[in-house]
Amino acid sequence: MGVIATNKNQNILIYSSDNSIGKQAIAYLEDSKNKVFTIDVTKTKVSGTQWLEIFQNLKLHPKDFVNKEHPDFSKKYNKDAKLSKQDWIKIVQNSPVVVTNPVLIVKDNFYKIETPSDIRKYLDNSSEEIDEKKHI
Repeated sequence: MGVIATNKNQNILIYSSDNSIGKQAIAYLEDSKNKVFTIDVTKTKVSGTQWLEIFQNLKLHPKDFVNKEHPDFSKKYNKDAKLSKQDWIKIVQNSPVVVTNPVLIVKDNFYKIETPSDIRKYLDNSSEEIDEKKHI
């Protein structure tokens, strides 16, 4: 059991409000019949343990979520910096504005959102997940 509480009746979006992909992804989630819980990492601190769980579920390295061109990153590090996994997690945890992509959690599945429209493909196409009345 992970530290992030998931729920089959709730979709979770972890995003940065400083990133346009995250802000636009929220609009796509409005199609879901499930409750939507959003976590803006610029306003709510996500623990290192939670970030580790996210990266493990995505099967990705934390450095894949860091905008190495962002001024907050480049002030402290070279874009080719060789850092440990723990160092990358600390960067994401302590400088959330460098987070490049939102993460969507649907049931127990974690997805890296590359574009806002990715949300639609990760929501189950059944009537349980999409509110068809919004499209009539």
